[in-house]
Amino acid sequence: MPREEKYDLILKALGNSLRREILDLLKVRSRTTGELVQRFKQLDRCTVMQHLRALVKADLVIVKREGRLRWNYINPLPIKELHDRWIGSYADDAVDLLARMKREIEGY
Repeated sequence: MPREEKYDLILKALGNSLRREILDLLKVRSRTTGELVQRFKQLDRCTVMQHLRALVKADLVIVKREGRLRWNYINPLPIKELHDRWIGSYADDAVDLLARMKREIEGY
């Protein structure tokens, strides 16, 4: 899949607040699909599954099946790629600035 198409999928997945909430839950610990369905009682199972499919398609969630259970794990690497593309250089500049300030304060 071309890189720009991959970024489109990631940004589209992150553009939905419910999907971000799912990722927040998975950031704390992996969860079964059943646990996620229970967490979003206002939605039916099919709707939660649609949101999970969008996250899996964007490679933000990795699924591992164990018997009848479907475990969902967050995959932070696509978000890191976005960070590296648009934010990383700014963070590097900030760290360099702090290092220069430290050297000046210490008199080096």
